[in-house]
Amino acid sequence: MRMCEDKLKIFVSAYACEPGKGSEIGVGWHWVLEMSKYFDLWVMTRANNQKPIEDYFRENPEEANGIHWVYFDCPNYIKRFKHQMTGVRTYYTIWQHMANKVVKDVMEANEIPIFHLLTYGNAIWDISAYGQKKFFVWGPTGGVDTITREFSKHYAWKHRMLEAVRRIVVSSMTINPSFHKKCENADLIFCKANSTMAMIPEKYRNKAILFTDVAMECAPTYFEPKARDESEGLTYITVGRLDGWRGFDLLVEAFSIAEKELSNVTMKIIGEGAEKKHLEMLIKKKGLDDKITLIGQISMSEYQSEMENCDAVLNACLKEGGVTNAFDCMKWGKPLLCIDTGGYTRNFDTECAIILNHAGRDELIHQLAEGMISLKSTEIRQKMSRAMVEKGQKITWEIKGKNIRDEIVKALENKNAQ
Repeated sequence: MRMCEDKLKIFVSAYACEPGKGSEIGVGWHWVLEMSKYFDLWVMTRANNQKPIEDYFRENPEEANGIHWVYFDCPNYIKRFKHQMTGVRTYYTIWQHMANKVVKDVMEANEIPIFHLLTYGNAIWDISAYGQKKFFVWGPTGGVDTITREFSKHYAWKHRMLEAVRRIVVSSMTINPSFHKKCENADLIFCKANSTMAMIPEKYRNKAILFTDVAMECAPTYFEPKARDESEGLTYITVGRLDGWRGFDLLVEAFSIAEKELSNVTMKIIGEGAEKKHLEMLIKKKGLDDKITLIGQISMSEYQSEMENCDAVLNACLKEGGVTNAFDCMKWGKPLLCIDTGGYTRNFDTECAIILNHAGRDELIHQLAEGMISLKSTEIRQKMSRAMVEKGQKITWEIKGKNIRDEIVKALENKNAQ
């Protein structure tokens, strides 16, 4: 694994990787684009991502950077049952195991020394057995945060059960041989949050670094953030899959407490998910049908329009989540109200965001209500908007790409020096 003028070869496993998408799918895409500027990449992703990827590079050939795409999916007899499986994890696990031969064949045929598991970034989930035997870059990874029963008992039944199972699984990770083996094999671990760092066994923690998985995309040149006066009517938005742990119920409860102070404010909840009916009932129970709207899943262009035209963004995720949406606040200059996760929130400060510490459920709801009321102020929003834009200039994808390059090269040099 010598360092020379030629680009280093890296095999990237990116199950979720597609242009024009947010969340983890967008993370996979942006990391691949940025890494391709510095490394010679072979990127394995799902076959159903092939058309949007090829369409993108047909329109943007200058960004291709010679990426070698490896498209793989499980046989049709397995794919037919994909939607009957309990969540994406089952299919992803099968996909990883069946793709292991592809990883081996491609890496050996092209003499690729480095394997990078990019997506999914969940420390509990499986990774290519062959890839782990090479110089192994893992992450950004996370997924070890849990939600206490104080919060989860208010969720719909499905998410109450999911959180109960997650608490058991995560509590057993300290004795999980598969997790320990991944930590032992890894040469560099990008950790999304402090909780992930803490979960890495101490003897392997020197290989781990805190590293947020998202950065800022540049806003259109025409855009200039402005703070509307409250008298014009204000709109707060909150975005994400309607899962219990994302805290949409906390926001509805908080809005009901602050309602008298928010006479000219409405809130939009953007997304679909299992908590939808539960949220609909909660909104109705609180008498907020005319103030809070569940607008469902929307296109990327519609989402960008909502971001451009809203007055503030709310993110009540109780663990690392809604990260792309939070970084889009930098792009569009929007004040952010959020809960400290020990991960992405490290990139924000009190100049541009209201960041709440974790607390009991009732206390957290009241703090969210106070934050909503504070964001009514035109002066506060204008000040936070300017600070948010300034903050974003230091955390662009171009800068992130250089940081990724530097960390991989440094880890490789340290390995070679041993």
